Amino acid sequence: MQSRMLRFEDSFRTVTDIRGVQAAEMTLAAGDSAGGPDDYHAGADQGLFVVDGRGEALLGAGDDHERIALEPGSLLVIERGERHEIRNTGDAPLKTLNFYNPPAFDDEGEAVGPGRKAPGDR
Repeated sequence: MQSRMLRFEDSFRTVTDIRGVQAAEMTLAAGDSAGGPDDYHAGADQGLFVVDGRGEALLGAGDDHERIALEPGSLLVIERGERHEIRNTGDAPLKTLNFYNPPAFDDEGEAVGPGRKAPGDR
């Protein structure tokens, strides 16, 4: 068994990694965003659960993206290779708990292994 205390103080922090699933907490200040139209995880699926705050997810690339409202209790599954951006559209911090399968980030929050983009992509 593993147990961790979530702080939601850092912008992004990996929390635990067990049997090919990684958990991380992310906090976005009002008006901030993470990702972008060219951001994706080449070999990892991502689950994003909204703990607190309000925002939106933009899925897809260019003008052909889908907007999904995010609020406490929202669960979003972003499939490997799917381009995405998460935006805080509220006045308070947007706090999310994220799961990656397989793990996609190192302890410093840098994309590694399946979290990296495919070779040759920008």
